[in-house]
Amino acid sequence: MEFKDYYDIMGVARDATQDDIKRAYRKLARKFHPDVSKEADADARFKELGEAYEVLKDPEKRAAYDQLGTNWQQGQDFQPPPDWDAGFEYSGGFSGADSARFSDFFEAIFGKAGGQERPGRHGTQGHYQARGEDHHARILIDLEDAFKGGERAITLHAPVVDAQGRVHTRERTLNVRIPAGIKAGQQIRLTGQGSPGFGGGPAGDLYLEVEFKPHSRYRVEERDLYLELPLAPWEAALGARVRVPTPGGAVELNVPAATAAGNKMRLKGRGLPGKPPGDLFAVVKIVLPPAKTDADKALYRKMEQDMAFNPRAKLEA
Repeated sequence: MEFKDYYDIMGVARDATQDDIKRAYRKLARKFHPDVSKEADADARFKELGEAYEVLKDPEKRAAYDQLGTNWQQGQDFQPPPDWDAGFEYSGGFSGADSARFSDFFEAIFGKAGGQERPGRHGTQGHYQARGEDHHARILIDLEDAFKGGERAITLHAPVVDAQGRVHTRERTLNVRIPAGIKAGQQIRLTGQGSPGFGGGPAGDLYLEVEFKPHSRYRVEERDLYLELPLAPWEAALGARVRVPTPGGAVELNVPAATAAGNKMRLKGRGLPGKPPGDLFAVVKIVLPPAKTDADKALYRKMEQDMAFNPRAKLEA
């Protein structure tokens, strides 16, 4: 997928003011409008210009785009970095963006962003109140936080436009209570932490969508956890009793004889807490001892001679 340098498309610097961007768009839109332009690629240039302006005219979209960094080159193969938008606070969502009209690059960044209706105003003529806009953000938490729950400091970044019309990000840190058993994709609501209300109206709320940081041991599906369990060949062949780590502490697991690689053994209720709690599945991986010494190699040769084992027998049938 091609990276789009929206600043280059519009011919403006990355620190351009919002007024600079508006003026650049008006100038280029007149130049490349298909109804009046004599340029051979006017239609494509006008569409590309509209996509760039859709992003850069909006402080939230612009700040989100800027988070991708400045090292990408136009035409370079691009994929959004994992969790690139975590901790980015926005209000109202990107519901005004029709991603179907624009490139795959635009859709990869903004196409899946949630929308939020603008709050309505009410009151008598000359005096009205409006509830503040709700804010949204994705946050990354440790799996252990979801298992145990507790309060954590979460830092968010939100776009602001300064007096000169330039977009910057401001930072704020909130103490957030993580409920035990929360699943990826669920939201935590912080009442009154959105935009201030107007005319004495209530402030909006802040919705934090939870995702898990990658874990060194566990893979998460809903409330179930998956753990790769290494076994020596003799443990898998003869059976064994092994210690298995879980978020709640290590437990003993009986490995039956003739356990094959890929087999899943279930530890009921050892996943994320809930009603009902999730399970933990230990997925078997058989690890061969390395043949480092002459004695090791001799042992493998003896197994080869004594066991008469052909792992490809089914392929030769």
